[in-house]
Amino acid sequence: MSDQIAFETTQSFKTNYFSKTQNREITSNELARYIFQSITMVDVVDSAYPKHAIFTEAENIPLIDLSAESNLLAEIRDACKEWGFFQVVNHGASLELRRNIESAAREFFAQSKEEKGKVKRDEVNPLGYYDSEHTKNVKDWKELFDLAVESPIVMPVSHDPDDKELMEMHNRWPEYPPNFREACQEYALEVKNLAFKLLQLISLSLGLPENHLDGFFKDHASLVWINHYPPCPTPDVALGVGPHKDSVGLTILAQDDVGGLEVKRKAGGAWIRVEPIPDAYIVNLGAIVQAWTNDVYESVEHRAIVNSERERFSIGFFFNPAHYVNVEPLKELIDHQKNPAKYKPFNWGKFVATRRRSNFKKLDGENLQVSDFKIAAE
Repeated sequence: MSDQIAFETTQSFKTNYFSKTQNREITSNELARYIFQSITMVDVVDSAYPKHAIFTEAENIPLIDLSAESNLLAEIRDACKEWGFFQVVNHGASLELRRNIESAAREFFAQSKEEKGKVKRDEVNPLGYYDSEHTKNVKDWKELFDLAVESPIVMPVSHDPDDKELMEMHNRWPEYPPNFREACQEYALEVKNLAFKLLQLISLSLGLPENHLDGFFKDHASLVWINHYPPCPTPDVALGVGPHKDSVGLTILAQDDVGGLEVKRKAGGAWIRVEPIPDAYIVNLGAIVQAWTNDVYESVEHRAIVNSERERFSIGFFFNPAHYVNVEPLKELIDHQKNPAKYKPFNWGKFVATRRRSNFKKLDGENLQVSDFKIAAE
């Protein structure tokens, strides 16, 4: 934000707010809130403010070496039960392909808004560039480019359960940088292999056969999101992404050295900063895994904070099942007497079609969540 815009915004705030303050001194928090709302044109949710974070450097999410020959499944099991998040190293994914997509992403987002807008999402094909993402009806301080891992993705046209019509979602590709498409496609396929590897380890950690969950992802609808968080003039009242849980199978995240991801600790509710580890991937259990495991493993809230001086990049791989998959607790993990199913079955494609309604407009209430299918305890 330029000095002139900041000055004009400040003067406008002081003029318009004068009658409300009853001549008392205007606080810096009030001014920062007004500037942020003037830029984003959305309301700020007090409960989401980064100023409420409790950050302990001594604690971090588990770090797991995937090349380890002993205790690997036990470490996966403990991380999934206690955290819902962990980082992996020695994962086998190509670092060269990761560098390629990171470089291409920086070149793409450095372009003008007009150039990026040439591949902007629309309601007909909701893939591509976007700068108006909302999390729980609050605008995120970021812009993104998303793509299908295997294009086209087939999804339901509408959320109506009686409407059987399907649609194809195709990737859009910018002209610049010229290597952008190749970098994205190669990276996506590389991380897809890692996703199946992690899925199989999670299956084994539950005492299930290695390939038990693979069938749900036969015609997977997975996405890659490339996120760019510009420097924010009011980081104490803005969030890159507000608190949320991922409504997917798994999320595999690459973050740069700036960092900004925070995870809400299951025990105590503190926000824990996930410190960047070079070449590591952050793994996040999605709400679908929570439903499949009948709450044995849980998806947890997380958010992204912003930086006042440095831009931040992250690349998320969202491992999604096929649109026709019906999600419900796995029969192998429930006992009708001792541990009955805690979730009603729901179709994943229709679930996504319902949530997609918030992509281009602000809803009157909160979007549909996997937790909405939870069966009330008797």
